[in-house]
Amino acid sequence: MGILLMIHSAVRWAIILIAVIAIIKFTLALVTNASFKGMDRGLSSVYSGLMDLQVTVGLIYFIWTGFAGVGFPTYRILHMIVMILAAALGHIPSRLKSMPDKPRFQYSLFAIIGSLVLVGIGLSLLPR
Repeated sequence: MGILLMIHSAVRWAIILIAVIAIIKFTLALVTNASFKGMDRGLSSVYSGLMDLQVTVGLIYFIWTGFAGVGFPTYRILHMIVMILAAALGHIPSRLKSMPDKPRFQYSLFAIIGSLVLVGIGLSLLPR
């Protein structure tokens, strides 16, 4: 169990790092009217992939510890729901392939920021 929680905790820092890089890169691209290129697609893909990994590890941890005695209190269920929504929002940039560059950067930027806001809400649901 401890290893799952350690992985879940470590992946969050990778998510934050990639999100910060993507936010900076996408903001600069908007300001300079850049094209949506390979690095931009890569940042979007890595972000959504890390969110998927985080949700998968979190769901395994949720189910495993839930049946092992921790149970399924409301705060754990709400945390899980909000985090799944955050991951879903983090996938929006990969759905925008046919958009022009400027709106694609805008929507990608807002999707990543929005998913981070949901992550913050999800974390606030956990007891300290």
